[in-house]
Amino acid sequence: MKRVLITGGTGFVGANLARRVLRDGHEIHLLVRRSRQSWRLDEIAADVRLDEADLEDREAVRRVVRGVKPDWVFHLAAYGAYPTQTDFERMVATNLTGSVTLLDACRECGVEAFVQAGSSSEYGYKDHPASEDELLQPNSHYAITKAAATYYCQFAARTTGVNAVTVRLYSVYGPYEEPARLIPTLIVHGLRGQLPPLVSPATARDFVYVDDAVDAMLLVAGARPVPRGTVLNVCSGSQTTLASAVAIARKLMRIPADPVWSSMRARSWDTDVWVGSPAAAEREIGWRARFDFETGMRHTTAWFRDNPERLAFYTSRIPGA
Repeated sequence: MKRVLITGGTGFVGANLARRVLRDGHEIHLLVRRSRQSWRLDEIAADVRLDEADLEDREAVRRVVRGVKPDWVFHLAAYGAYPTQTDFERMVATNLTGSVTLLDACRECGVEAFVQAGSSSEYGYKDHPASEDELLQPNSHYAITKAAATYYCQFAARTTGVNAVTVRLYSVYGPYEEPARLIPTLIVHGLRGQLPPLVSPATARDFVYVDDAVDAMLLVAGARPVPRGTVLNVCSGSQTTLASAVAIARKLMRIPADPVWSSMRARSWDTDVWVGSPAAAEREIGWRARFDFETGMRHTTAWFRDNPERLAFYTSRIPGA
């Protein structure tokens, strides 16, 4: 049994990781802010320990890490990934300063593994499957701070020997995703026979089902040694256009409505090429995505159908649903 500390455990990927860690029989602690939304943890609240600290508060973070004495640390806390999160100073404080503070505290305590969640946006716009050794060209303030955190992890691993690895997540989806995101919006509308407003059908993403992402993080922490400072893409290696995603949703939920393309304004990050190379992850940890997009959508749709209280919650949070 390992003692596991997760930041961002009240978020989408973190809540799924927490459930998996519990099922695997480990002891789990979540480092959380005093102001937080905990709805994703309702069913497991009695099984996890919450330790309060703001990531940029160095002494508070050190106290938590020293008290927990974790074997594995998964750093998923972030700010700026959603369109409503625009405060650049807070991005720097959370994504860069917070990462430095946490990693330094973990280095002092000698953790076995420090796994940081990076972002595919660190690459910027590429016309090919991005690989971990190519030039980063961050495409947003958020991406800049995530790239800086990745560089710090590599620097710390190289200069201090701390076992820090960054997993660069592509478009993760599944149960407990933020209501405003594409997949929950598509499913909530779809279960009512409708489609939401849509951008261009050519818009593409490399979608990764959340169980695959969790598998990758746990393999990095415990499966076999990974070189310190390594960066690994967590991606499927194939992109799905919005046209394909909508067609799959219409088939799975038998949606009679026809899509109205470009009925939603394009976002600054929309592109028709967004895909990563999974070759390094397969080589280093033996990981490849198990779920194609249609299978992952089927599982996610079933989760909504099987949890009517969650469906009602999401419906109340999605405009027009």
